Amino acid sequence: MKNVSKIITAFLLLIITQSIMAQEHKAKVLVLFYSDNGGTYELAKEISKGIEGKGNAQAVIKQVKTSANPKLKDIPVATVEELSSYDGIAFGSPIYFGNISTGMSEFLSKTVGLWNNHALEGMPATVFMSAGSGAGKELAIQSFWNSLAVHGMVLVSNGIRGVENVDKNTPQGNTVLGVTSLASVKNAERPSESERYMARLQGENFAKVAFALKGTFSNKTASANPVTEKTSDINAVLKQKQITLPQVPKPAGNYQPYVRSGNLVFINQVALKDGKIVNPGKLGAGITEEEVKEATRVTMLNVIAVLNEAVGGDLNRVKRCVQLTGIFNTKDDYTKHADLMNVASNLAVDVFGEKGKHARATFGASSIPVNSSVEIQAVFEVE
Repeated sequence: MKNVSKIITAFLLLIITQSIMAQEHKAKVLVLFYSDNGGTYELAKEISKGIEGKGNAQAVIKQVKTSANPKLKDIPVATVEELSSYDGIAFGSPIYFGNISTGMSEFLSKTVGLWNNHALEGMPATVFMSAGSGAGKELAIQSFWNSLAVHGMVLVSNGIRGVENVDKNTPQGNTVLGVTSLASVKNAERPSESERYMARLQGENFAKVAFALKGTFSNKTASANPVTEKTSDINAVLKQKQITLPQVPKPAGNYQPYVRSGNLVFINQVALKDGKIVNPGKLGAGITEEEVKEATRVTMLNVIAVLNEAVGGDLNRVKRCVQLTGIFNTKDDYTKHADLMNVASNLAVDVFGEKGKHARATFGASSIPVNSSVEIQAVFEVE
C-alpha cells in the first residue's frame, strides 16, 4: 500500500510540474484597453479568447484607468511599469475623431521612461478599436501605430484573414490593420458576430507571433519614469483602508470649492460634515485636542473630496501634494499645532503614498469662519 501511495504521489507531482512548466512556456500577453461604454471591452474579451485558443499563450485583461461603468469597475488597472514584463501587448481603444481616445493617450504619455530605457523594443503589439460611425478608423489605427512604432515594437496587422466568413449584409468595422467595431449602427448588436469572429482571429494570430518572439527581446523592468515612483491605484487604496470620501461641501459665498491654475489645484476647507460643523469652538475653551483632531480628519477628507471633483473623479491623476496649511482656533498660549496637523498630513500620505508628502505650515488663530476649530488650505499638482 505504501508503494502505491508513493507512486500516486510521484505521478501527481509529475503532472503538477509539467503543468507549471507548460504555463511558464506560454507567451504572456496583456490585453490593455480603455472603454467608454463597454464596446471596446467586448472586443478585448474576444481578442483574449483568440489569444488563448491554441494553448500557446495566456491573456491578461486590464484597463488603463478606473471606470465608473458597472461593466468595467472590477477590471484591474495596469501600471505603466508592468508593460515590459509581457511577451506581447494588444491595445484597444475607442476612436475619437480619427484618433486614439483621451484615456489611452494619457496612459501612453506616461511611457517616456520605458522609451528612454528601450524597455518595449522588439515586443509585438497589435491594435483593435471601437468606432461610432466608422469614419476615420484606419487613420485612428495608424495614429495608434505611430506611438507604438516609436517604442520599437513589432506591429502585427490582421491582414485579410477571415474575410470570406464575414456577413456582407451587415456593415462591419473590420480593417486589414486591426479589428474595429461600428458601435453606433442601429438594429444590430455590437460588436457584431462577424466583428467578434475577426477579433478572435486577430488574437489567435497575435498569440502565434508573441509565442514565436518570446525570449528574443529583453523584458526590461525599467521604471516608466525615472523620477516618479510606482504607485498604487488610489481607489483601491481608499477601499483597502476603508476611507469614504464625503459629498463636496457647497460654497457659502461667492467663491468656488477649488480653483485650478495650470497644473495646480488650490483648495480651502473647514470641518463641515452633513451640513454641520464637527466639534465647533476654540481648543481649550470647550473642546479638547482629540475633538480638534477628529475635526481635522473631517476637514482633510473634505479637501480630498474636492480634489477628486477637480480631477474628474480620478485621483490617480494627482501627481503630488505640494503644500498643506493648517489653521487652528486656539487660545493664545497654545503651542502644539503641529500635533493637530499631523492628522491631515498622515491622511495625505495614507491616500497618496510618497506623492502625499508635502511642505507644510501650521499656526493658530483667534477665530475661524463658521466657528470651525480648523481650516486647511491645500495645493496639489495634477495631470
